[in-house]
Amino acid sequence: MSYTGRILHVDLTSGKTAIKPLNMKLAKEYIGGIGLGIRLLIDHSKPGTDPFDPSNPLILATGPLSGTMAPSAGNSYAVVSKSPATEGVAESKAHGFFGAELKRAGFDAVIITGKSEKLVYMWIDDDSVQLLNADHLQGKSPQETEEIIKEELGDYYVRVMSIGEAGEKLSRVACILNDEFRAIGRTGMGAVMGSKNLKAVAARGTKDVNVANLDEFKEFIRMIHERMKGPKTRKYRTLGTPENVLVMNALAALPTRNFTQATFDGAEKVSGEYLNERYIKKIIGCATCGMRCDHIAYVPEGPYKGTTTRVEFECLWALGPNCGVDQLDAVIEAINQCNYYGLDGISTGVIVSFAMDCFENGILTKKETDGIDLHFGNPEALIETVKRIGSRKGWLGNILAEGTKRAAEKIGKGAVKYANHIKGLELPGYDLRGLKTAALGFAVSFRGACHLRSGAYSPDIKGSVDRYKLEKGRGKIVMDLEDQYNVIDSLILCKFSRGVYYDGLEDMARYYTLATGIKMSAEELQQAGERINNIARLFNIREGKGTRKNDTLPPKIMTVPIPDKGAAKGSCVNQEEFDIGLDDYYEIRGWTKNGVPTAKKLDELGLKTFAGIVTNKAGKPKKGAK
Repeated sequence: MSYTGRILHVDLTSGKTAIKPLNMKLAKEYIGGIGLGIRLLIDHSKPGTDPFDPSNPLILATGPLSGTMAPSAGNSYAVVSKSPATEGVAESKAHGFFGAELKRAGFDAVIITGKSEKLVYMWIDDDSVQLLNADHLQGKSPQETEEIIKEELGDYYVRVMSIGEAGEKLSRVACILNDEFRAIGRTGMGAVMGSKNLKAVAARGTKDVNVANLDEFKEFIRMIHERMKGPKTRKYRTLGTPENVLVMNALAALPTRNFTQATFDGAEKVSGEYLNERYIKKIIGCATCGMRCDHIAYVPEGPYKGTTTRVEFECLWALGPNCGVDQLDAVIEAINQCNYYGLDGISTGVIVSFAMDCFENGILTKKETDGIDLHFGNPEALIETVKRIGSRKGWLGNILAEGTKRAAEKIGKGAVKYANHIKGLELPGYDLRGLKTAALGFAVSFRGACHLRSGAYSPDIKGSVDRYKLEKGRGKIVMDLEDQYNVIDSLILCKFSRGVYYDGLEDMARYYTLATGIKMSAEELQQAGERINNIARLFNIREGKGTRKNDTLPPKIMTVPIPDKGAAKGSCVNQEEFDIGLDDYYEIRGWTKNGVPTAKKLDELGLKTFAGIVTNKAGKPKKGAK
């Protein structure tokens, strides 16, 4: 079967390691990836643990398809912890090659606790696990770190996940990168890794990853591989996600200048069409992938000549239109600097745009910015501010590295009006004022502002609902999409491939069964997705971050109507309709009006053990409760 049945435990304080068996009941109930990771997080952490405390576990989790020939899923892994940004569940996934190597080393998950006295990197060579000195890697970029470790270990096929300077300096928006451009991007887990003095994890596996029914599995993945060459993945194979720029702009749903406008007058200059015509040099794919989506850009001339980086819509939007910048070469350089320092490009762009908004409104002056002219549209200011966030240079860099929520609180003077985050995580590139199903989905997301927790923007954009209304019935849409995405992220299927599973959960259940040999129905898979959402909610409640008061929207979304001409003009999310949406969502979830899972719902999902977490409105566990 495709599970290895083993979990590696590493204590960085003592240097001790242990291999323990995977509970196969949990494997089926939580699948793998983020599901298994979140369950391990709640089991191996104590309430109220600070994200930077050595006892906060950093969990690397593979999926049941990792390490196999499965297109897009065979190359994947997830990382789960408590977030320095939100103080709730942190989870993120990445593809590339690292996940397959970790699985072939023989592990379904790695649970890392403690803190090393010195900067180290972990070397996993099948069953051999070593902690090696990383003093010489301090301050190095993830790409430099990867190259040095491969040379040091004398094996080009070693795969490496690592942090940059931002992670070392505990920036709350620091990410982890593997295979040069692939990122465990959101929720600040690069900072958790840095807090443990862990620079990198290198993995080399030589073990087979078997599947239960090889012949039928091969036929199934052949079908999926062929579908990946078809119309459902056209966008990713051609223009890539930057195609979204003009699409969102036409809908007046492209946040511009820190969500001040919903359209960008320079959209053509930063569009996917413009990018591919002038800057994209090649498109590459991850291990086992049938479509290829990595659009690699190269700047051929000008002040940023030679800059090479992967470009996706979200980072392009955050560091481009949302900062009012329409010079694509500068945006590419800003993305490159995020990769160099190991920063979440989405959060970083939103943080810079927040600072620009504060500057334009007189809350920040050149005295606080050390002379940087932080007006919207200034590309040099954009790049310099990214560098400062990555290095925590000066007052400005240090305060912005805390993220928009904490930065706004520290700056004061009304700065909170310009901070666009949910639960402490910065908004991605969808103007929620005119995408109201998405607004509800973002608000209730257990990891904070996130388009990848439900894809609730999809019915708005496709026109299957009235996107300017938030009414009863949207809760069911959000819940179903959330549960499906939980399954996808626990199997760790690439979301770009989600459209090739024509029968949805039926296809995914068959995939799981063929790989693991464990019978799984679509209904069981759906319930697993629901269980994962509830266990994540329970973790957030336990940490005081998971009730109705946390399911909010930023001031700009609720108080500043869209000013642009057209159908979207005047739209924003008012409190009355937002409350209708929340009530509807909580009811369909089987939660109380305060957003807390009921005892009946917990019993239904096999989560009765955790009932102590929800015994009062504050969500604090009773003394002695698990």
